[in-house]
Amino acid sequence: MQEIDKQYLKTPYYGVRRMTEHIRHNLGIKLNDKRTRRLMRLMGLEAIYRKPNLSRRDQSHKIYPYLLRNLEINSVNQVWSTDITYIPMKNGFMYLTAVIDWHSRYILSWGLSNSLDGVNCINTLQQALKINTPQIFNTDQGSQFTNKDFTNILENNNIQISMDGRGRALDNIFIERFWKTIKYECVYLSEFQDGAELYKALKEYFDFYNNERLHQGLDYRTPAEVYSGVMHKVS
Repeated sequence: MQEIDKQYLKTPYYGVRRMTEHIRHNLGIKLNDKRTRRLMRLMGLEAIYRKPNLSRRDQSHKIYPYLLRNLEINSVNQVWSTDITYIPMKNGFMYLTAVIDWHSRYILSWGLSNSLDGVNCINTLQQALKINTPQIFNTDQGSQFTNKDFTNILENNNIQISMDGRGRALDNIFIERFWKTIKYECVYLSEFQDGAELYKALKEYFDFYNNERLHQGLDYRTPAEVYSGVMHKVS
């Protein structure tokens, strides 16, 4: 499952058959398409989507329009977004949710869960809203984000709701890039024994990412510097 996750970050267009052949060819593991399909479904990956489909759509929920197309994003708290990703451990896996500010790339809040229900998503949103309030909040069309418990929080805070087009990974590009960053710089470097060990490592990484990691796209400032408006010193 970890190898599938790594390869999916590189080639999200791989379906079940190509993923099976990749693992056979590169790892020498004997498996068939049926097993690959089962594992990908367990991880929330579906071949018909261009992105990990961890959050499944509920046809009875209201879908909001995508508000970010051609929008110039030039200030903090203008646009926030959230998503869910699969995190492997030595024995099992968990799901990570995070809220990111698009302009600064600052991670406002995050949370771990062993299930894909909406409780962790709501808790992560509420943590972020203790810091500030965005003008627009963007999600995919997953049921965790379209249910009334989640959208009512946004509407009650006068936040405009934006949702990706179905299967359009680039509509939520900054959180997708962050997932790749945290997996290659933290998750894939260790084999976490349990959720407590994983939580500790993620907590340390989020602190590093926000407060120490310099971003080329931010003129070599940290997300925290940009989010707080602190100008860095030029040597």
